[in-house]
Amino acid sequence: MREAAFVKQNKEKWIAFERALDANVKINPDHLSDLYIHLTNDLSYAQTYYENSNTLKYLNSLASQAHQKIYVNKKESKNSIVEFFKTDFPLFFSGYQKEFLYAILAFFVAIFIGTISTLYDDSFVRLILGDYYVNMTLENIANGNPTAIYQDSGQGGMFLGITINNIRVGMMCFAFGLLTSIGSLYIIFNNGIMVGAFFTMFYREGVTIEAWRVIMLHGTVELSIIVVCGAAGIILGNGILFPGTYQRKYSFIKSAKAGLKVMVSTIPLFILAGFIEGFITRYAFMPALLNWIIVLGSAALIIWYYGIYPRIVKKRHEQLYRA
Repeated sequence: MREAAFVKQNKEKWIAFERALDANVKINPDHLSDLYIHLTNDLSYAQTYYENSNTLKYLNSLASQAHQKIYVNKKESKNSIVEFFKTDFPLFFSGYQKEFLYAILAFFVAIFIGTISTLYDDSFVRLILGDYYVNMTLENIANGNPTAIYQDSGQGGMFLGITINNIRVGMMCFAFGLLTSIGSLYIIFNNGIMVGAFFTMFYREGVTIEAWRVIMLHGTVELSIIVVCGAAGIILGNGILFPGTYQRKYSFIKSAKAGLKVMVSTIPLFILAGFIEGFITRYAFMPALLNWIIVLGSAALIIWYYGIYPRIVKKRHEQLYRA
């Protein structure tokens, strides 16, 4: 491409980026990051084909200003952690509701498969959960305490062990996105089938409600972690599969950063799930009202923070910048 044609094709984008760098102009950090990636792509192209040209000097200058704006002169708020969870992440996640929905749908389809398979094949639950676990659970049911397994270990050790295991599963959901989004969907499916088989086992023994209301004390948050981390993996994988206008390398970097941001948002969930399972689930015979308050409150928290609140923050943000 001739230099004049290259400039004509991209000058509007460069002008928009110059305006975005104006200290008096407010701009979404994610949008600024996207513009910066486009700029570095153009700079790389100019370095290859227009060496020592005025276009190259201009883009070098613009990239230098952008780097100062984004990285060097950035001032961190004293309340940056609070701001991240209150505003930055919900606004960011509002752009990834589709991936979140895919993860939810995949998880529920897998639960359905696990349920149907267990209902029509007696050996399926043993294949998925293992003979030892199934035999131990059946023995607990026969003794009148289906969820006795959650009362055996010490509280502190159980909290730590469960939290570490949840982190392991969550990291697998995300990391398998390196195999494209299909990898993360595979992990979601595996866990969903396991959940379906697990709860159907209790159903076949006639203790559905007794088991469900105890297990979902921690399970509501724990299963949500799988879905959210799965969404992070899908974001990562989609960046590899669908680079769009970016070079695949930059698309991968962008999607990896986006996925990691989603993973950071789950840190409080990991702690909460481990705490509930380690310190609260063991009290299987607590008043039913308290039990359901915890279960429904946990569900409401997840639905609000990952489903409803991001849309509210996005709408508020759009109104602010239209004003």
